[in-house]
Amino acid sequence: MIHQILKFSTVILLFAFISTGCQKDDVFELRAGDKNAVIVKEVDGIEFKFCLLNEQGEPATVFNEGENFTFSFSIKNNLDDYIYFDTSVFNVTGFFEVKNESGNFGIPYKKPTFDNLRIPEKITKGEIYGANIKWIPDNTELHLGVTNFFKSPTENLNKGTYYTEFSHGFNFKRIKTDKLTFKINFKIK
Repeated sequence: MIHQILKFSTVILLFAFISTGCQKDDVFELRAGDKNAVIVKEVDGIEFKFCLLNEQGEPATVFNEGENFTFSFSIKNNLDDYIYFDTSVFNVTGFFEVKNESGNFGIPYKKPTFDNLRIPEKITKGEIYGANIKWIPDNTELHLGVTNFFKSPTENLNKGTYYTEFSHGFNFKRIKTDKLTFKINFKIK
């Protein structure tokens, strides 16, 4: 009886170990007040950079009440050959979205209901591709590739703690990443 229980327990533990190993998720996170306010991570020769910029264009995780900020996300091709960037990351749930424990405060631009963003962008060695989008946009439209985004109603955030977070498995044609999660915790004072 004990031998059967041990066998059964071993099988369950092995199954649990295998199932958690298959759910690889690399999480890159900044805390409000971190001195280095930029996430910079290289994965398989591709450098990912995500941060928030203050009104002076400097990376920050603490902002004054009433201050606008900019989301900045880019990738850099550090490989010896070109890659194709699947721009669908711009349509991922959570991308450039602001939340806190009490709710969701929205995104700067409404996402399209169709997915023209699947048209890949060719990125040569050393080239950087990305987007800088203000929380309260200056323009009513934003053009990324062949897709138009239309301004959402966003307002200055009240004092408090917030975060922006998104997860995506990137597809660069020859290189595919596991799901990567980028999270920035920030504060309005």
